[in-house]
Amino acid sequence: MNFKNTLEFAQELDEQDELKHFRDLFYIPIVHGKECIYFTGNSLGLQPKSTQDYVLNELEDWASMGVEGHFHARNPWMPYHEIFPNQLSKIVGCLPNEVVVMNQLTVNLHLLMVSFYQPTKTKYKILCEAKAFPSDQYALESQVKFHGFEYDDAVIEVSPRNGEHTISTEDILQAIEDNKDSLALVMFGGVNYYTGQVFEMKQIANKANQLGILVGFDLAHAAGNIELHLHDWNVDFACWCSYKYLNSGPGGVSGIYIHEKHATNTDLQRFAGWWGYDKETRFQMEKGFKAIPTAEGWQLSNAPILSMAAHKAALDIFEEAGMNRLQTKSKQLSNYLFFIIDEINKSFTESLIEIITPRNESEKGCQVSILMKNKGKDFFNALCQHGVIADWREPNVIRIAPVPLYNTFTDVFQFGKILQHLLQL
Repeated sequence: MNFKNTLEFAQELDEQDELKHFRDLFYIPIVHGKECIYFTGNSLGLQPKSTQDYVLNELEDWASMGVEGHFHARNPWMPYHEIFPNQLSKIVGCLPNEVVVMNQLTVNLHLLMVSFYQPTKTKYKILCEAKAFPSDQYALESQVKFHGFEYDDAVIEVSPRNGEHTISTEDILQAIEDNKDSLALVMFGGVNYYTGQVFEMKQIANKANQLGILVGFDLAHAAGNIELHLHDWNVDFACWCSYKYLNSGPGGVSGIYIHEKHATNTDLQRFAGWWGYDKETRFQMEKGFKAIPTAEGWQLSNAPILSMAAHKAALDIFEEAGMNRLQTKSKQLSNYLFFIIDEINKSFTESLIEIITPRNESEKGCQVSILMKNKGKDFFNALCQHGVIADWREPNVIRIAPVPLYNTFTDVFQFGKILQHLLQL
């Protein structure tokens, strides 16, 4: 598409957008008396207007039924988690029996590593990306220490090459090959939180599979953002939060994926809890854990209904929009943002902004990370004053994420105008 840096062009794209009405389903924050340009869906997605009704329904049922709501609420609470797999399986690309909603992200990562990080004296190392999100780093650090290893020895970090911001897929695959005799696990983020780089998960999983190494992904920045085919890629496990692109509220409930070949293995080591116990005999309260032969077998406790109600409100919107249509618009939005920033850079004698997110379609999602050459934090604060809600990451990066459910091409154009104005001051 031949983009134009004009308001008329942006408005024309919005008018042609078959998803345009979805913006009206969300609350857009107000800054200085008008709707802001909200580009932080990669940190906290906006609230669907339906969320209040979904949560209120559960509060009303709790008030009127008490404990009987577990069986007689409009959405009975005891099997509440069972309403999610069909919808989530379409978003992350798996079978319904491979996914379950429970707990929160880092809790789930630890629970999954109990099952999938089982080191030996010779195969004990974990391969991960350098500068992974801190929670992942801390989880890996504590897991290897729990098993008696030192982080610097047990964790191998793959870094960008000198002078580059993103990590070469070739280097990741080579690192797997080079360490094949000592690797117990390959554990990457699906999308790097800092640069917005989408890792080639299919290739990474394929390489690990060939060498008999387990592979997992933290999809916090990927679920609801990019195209995923976890089952077909033969990924062993994954987990994600629901409060970013999945719009399910601050601290929202998490999801996990476990490949069918593992989910059906009820003998696989895990930390067990009552809600993962066989449903038919759960209430007999007997000793000896008997796992449900699906991803549900990793559950610990009964469902957090209010958080799950917010999640359900968001997933119903995803179901209506469809991931294919969302993907198409997402690519157009990010490509238009690249174009606008490039046009701004051309208007100055030297580039003041560097885009560090890959331009390759397969290596980017909604997020575009821009590196500010000078006075980055001051510039970020000025954006906030002009009604742009973006995200700052030390030492000099502003993360911008126009998401297809509620952002517009006009948002991108207006952001560009503000950007250029501030650069000229």
